[in-house]
Amino acid sequence: MKLIAGVDIGNSTTEVCIGQVNDAGNLGFLSSVSRFTTGTKGTLDNVAGIRVALEEAMEKLHMPISKLDLIRINEAAPVIGDTAMETITETIITDSSMIGHNPSTPAGAGQAVGKLIELEHLSQAKTGVPYIVAAKKSWNYEEIAKSINEGMKTFDIVGIILQADEAVLVENRLEKKIPIVDEVRNIDYVPEGKRAAIEVALPGENIRMLSNPYGIATLLELDAADTKAVTPIAKSLIGKRSAVVIRTPHGNVRENVLPAGTIFISGKEPLHRDLPAETVEVNIDAGAEAIMKKLESAGEIEDISGQPSTNVGHMLSGIKRDMGNISSESSEDIRITDILAVDTLAPVPVSGALAGETCLEKAVSIAAMVKTKQLPMEKIAYELNRQLSVPVKVAGVEAVMATLGALTTPGTTLPLAILDLGGGSTDAALIDERGQVAATHKAGAGELVSMLIQTELGLHSRTTAEEIKKYPLARVESLFHMRLESGAMHFFQDAIDPRYFGSVVLLEPHDMIKIEEDLSMEKIVQVRREAKKKVFVTNALRALREVAPENDLRKIPNIVLVGGSAWDFEIPEMLMEEFSNYRIVCGRGNIRRTEGPRNAVATGLVMSYLGEKN
Repeated sequence: MKLIAGVDIGNSTTEVCIGQVNDAGNLGFLSSVSRFTTGTKGTLDNVAGIRVALEEAMEKLHMPISKLDLIRINEAAPVIGDTAMETITETIITDSSMIGHNPSTPAGAGQAVGKLIELEHLSQAKTGVPYIVAAKKSWNYEEIAKSINEGMKTFDIVGIILQADEAVLVENRLEKKIPIVDEVRNIDYVPEGKRAAIEVALPGENIRMLSNPYGIATLLELDAADTKAVTPIAKSLIGKRSAVVIRTPHGNVRENVLPAGTIFISGKEPLHRDLPAETVEVNIDAGAEAIMKKLESAGEIEDISGQPSTNVGHMLSGIKRDMGNISSESSEDIRITDILAVDTLAPVPVSGALAGETCLEKAVSIAAMVKTKQLPMEKIAYELNRQLSVPVKVAGVEAVMATLGALTTPGTTLPLAILDLGGGSTDAALIDERGQVAATHKAGAGELVSMLIQTELGLHSRTTAEEIKKYPLARVESLFHMRLESGAMHFFQDAIDPRYFGSVVLLEPHDMIKIEEDLSMEKIVQVRREAKKKVFVTNALRALREVAPENDLRKIPNIVLVGGSAWDFEIPEMLMEEFSNYRIVCGRGNIRRTEGPRNAVATGLVMSYLGEKN
């Protein structure tokens, strides 16, 4: 009798399966475990996580690791997906002639244009000149209201800018109602004596003049060049209830454009017979669809690089440099063999903004697959053997092992395709009636989805993006009920914790997580679903076409979804809906009838031992 451990080192998790082979050659499965991967996939940092997972799996059997006869690990490590994600956009850095702001608690309503003056200097104002008064936190709301009421008797005060969150308190004490914008965090930067425009919309409405570059031009008397420069400010204020835009001198305006750049795709094979292999070029500005078409036309990829001194050039060279540092190889020996480009929107900081405003700009997010010359899995196998004194073998291609594991799902038959939906990559494999396997490995999976969610929603934390990816949403509309993202109402017998009232929450299985950012439930759902479709549906189609007979999806009868992302509450349904157009049976795997879609590769590694043994 022999105890065999299959170990699947993934981008996000490390999975273990323990199997027993008796003297008659019969295989039985004894235990399995899933734990977070330690370090970057394919590096020696993985060893610590592997040991922890093996120890836990053997503890279930009340045995030490030393009782294992063989450890088999997957050989997909030279391909690194999760380190290669970046957002590319054309960045315009403007020491702007305009400053914008968007508080959430303004007061009053209407528009006003005037010269800026600090409250402490109000006595120095001139009659006949309209003024917008700026008041720091050192003034309380009663003092501000008293000073403004007194000043209005002599001077033309048309609006107020406050550093504190006290607009309503001040307005309630004013004898004459004027628009007030508060929460101007960096009020010290407000240039006294400059011309400013202020706008506050009525409740339920949005500003119109300051979210329109021509509206700003009208209020602040701008020429065509200034109007172009103020466009990022206007875009950042779209959909807001209040704003203030300040005009500073022309001398402060300067622009530095870092181009998005061009991607160079070098193929291994010539595009035409009797010709040398060619390099295909595509500019980032063309968008994700054009990039992926060029990638497909290049055939098998030798390497991908970016134009020097551009955003994409810096990104791709940085990926190679970082991977070289991890693998102790020269960056010249590192190759990028696949990318997934996805159109997105990235928040670009508005230079000079008084409260950290950003402007959403078109961007292309890229996941890149990195391959080294060395075989890091052999290093991992050696180190595991040294530490555990158990034989370790690098056993099989990840997608092939996943296919073997997927065959333990009830209701499957040959020919069978699998989609392994992981953290850094999407793998596909097809095994036919003769046992022949075709496999491919594509950049982009769960980690890229998280990055897209974080980028488009402007989240401060990647953890929040991960949670948004994994759990459905609801809005707490009273202390006894919530509205689910599906539109259904859910009622509670006991009162909900008041801190959740009026908030968007994530529904964990046994808890609720409050979304701290000021985002609507509808916006979060839209971004989450689009991110998943852009990554998983796109990657599933291109991976399966590569392994399908004659690249025809209609020749694939069955698809089993495996991997961590196959547990997702909506990705499998998205893929089932897409593949229904091809009359393909598609669903989550249930490995060994007990594991769901997880543990396919680890199970396949144990099963493949019998094939080698025979």
